[in-house]
Amino acid sequence: MSTYANLPAPSPEQGLNRYMQEIRKFPLLEPEEEYMLAKAWADRQDSKAAHRLVTSHLRLAAKIAMGYRGYGLPQAEVISEANVGLMQAVKRFDPEKGFRLATYAMWWIRASIQEYILRSWSLVKLGTTSAQKKLFFNLRKAKAKVGALEEGDLRPENLAQIAKDLSVSEQDVIDMNRRLSGSDASLNATVGSDEGSSQWQDWLEDEDSDQAGAYEEKDEFETRHALLTQAMSVLNDREKDVLIKRRLADEPVTLEELSDSYGVSRERIRQIEVRAFEKLQSRMRELAKGKGLAVPA
Repeated sequence: MSTYANLPAPSPEQGLNRYMQEIRKFPLLEPEEEYMLAKAWADRQDSKAAHRLVTSHLRLAAKIAMGYRGYGLPQAEVISEANVGLMQAVKRFDPEKGFRLATYAMWWIRASIQEYILRSWSLVKLGTTSAQKKLFFNLRKAKAKVGALEEGDLRPENLAQIAKDLSVSEQDVIDMNRRLSGSDASLNATVGSDEGSSQWQDWLEDEDSDQAGAYEEKDEFETRHALLTQAMSVLNDREKDVLIKRRLADEPVTLEELSDSYGVSRERIRQIEVRAFEKLQSRMRELAKGKGLAVPA
């Protein structure tokens, strides 16, 4: 998407305060406007529409990026990676699925940031197992949970508890704690110079945010989405249309509306819906069986 070349970009020279002020100038989109812009990009590759979709979500990308401070990486680069994830989300976003772009984009933004962090930490042999990633993204939260807020090595009792909670060895915890013990930027630095300016901490995600959990949840979400897409092939066009409009849309279409559309009774539409759901669920179970995923009843 060459249209992204003129996006605002954070840099050490420019300063993050100025960048935050700049991206706040882009208005948020109403649902209908977002839908029309997404359709324009999906159907006609309208670069102006894509640009508006991206710029209207730069604040979301920046806010998520602020939740990944403290890994010894330039915050401007983390935000830039968040924007890369946002662009990927816009490129792949399907407005017909019935959910907002922000809901879809947050997975891509987090994945892009986390992959960048993991690449940047490869020199210290972070490791690639799920447990090691969980330790990397959750150590500080785990330390706060046991009250280990001081700098330096952990006390034996805290060390043992964290290792148990995160399913890693005590040595893994010791090593990671030492790697992550670098200094952090002040959370109280002001963003903006005008009256009522916010502080950096106002941009952070909820303290309860589980970054590793989000990473794993995204993987499962994408797997389930792929299974759903594959399973939909067992439905004919009418079954697929009825099921999407009745079960998968944010605002389900009524039986009466569909009966008028297809020229059949409401009871017939209900039967088609139930039959389609049963077929889809059966196929989903078959596909999920070998992947260790459960399909809700």
